[in-house]
Amino acid sequence: MNTKKRIAVVLSGCGVKDGSEIHEAVLTLLAIDRHGAAAHCFAPSILQRDVVDHAAGKATGETRNVLVESARIARGHIRDLATFEAGNFDALVFPGGFGAAKNLCSFAVDGPDCNVEPSVVAAIKTMHQAGKPIGALCIAPVILAKVLGKIEVTIGNDPGTAAAIESMGARHQQKGHGEVAIDRVNKVVTTPCYMLDASISQIAEGADNLVAALLELAKVPATAG
Repeated sequence: MNTKKRIAVVLSGCGVKDGSEIHEAVLTLLAIDRHGAAAHCFAPSILQRDVVDHAAGKATGETRNVLVESARIARGHIRDLATFEAGNFDALVFPGGFGAAKNLCSFAVDGPDCNVEPSVVAAIKTMHQAGKPIGALCIAPVILAKVLGKIEVTIGNDPGTAAAIESMGARHQQKGHGEVAIDRVNKVVTTPCYMLDASISQIAEGADNLVAALLELAKVPATAG
């Protein structure tokens, strides 16, 4: 019998400027494997808000699908987030990148008044209601703040984003490289990653610490209610 913990990783495309931040996504997958758990990738099958030429830093006017682009990172092993069932997983995690703020929600455009993609809302709410841990890296904690409200998260130390998070009802903790904010009551774990001026080694440390915390919280029985 396979006793590995199962962690769902929600991707938002492929590339920091319009999708998942690739270092954060891959290092999260690596941390999951190194901690003896199994990663399962998901993404919503929706159009990206935009497509950016990462060399020129400019929008191309192309149209791409978030699930199709995310499959590049997942080596094709990915499912539509609309099929996600909380009962099949022990934890849920969202890497960052502008895709988290453009595709999974509209925070990049609308700030605290953002909308969150319905399949993302459903995944977060069903995991939270089941008392299972949820993690987010970089800018992705804004999604959790919007959906769950009264939770504690970090995006590092950016005053504007921290204020936006607090306006959505959440509480911001200032954290540095590799550090994680752990809301034990709500089983939420977050880490700043590239919201700070970070090296790839520091991203790896943050991802590893986040996954370790998620797996520790996954051992705690869910409380009623």
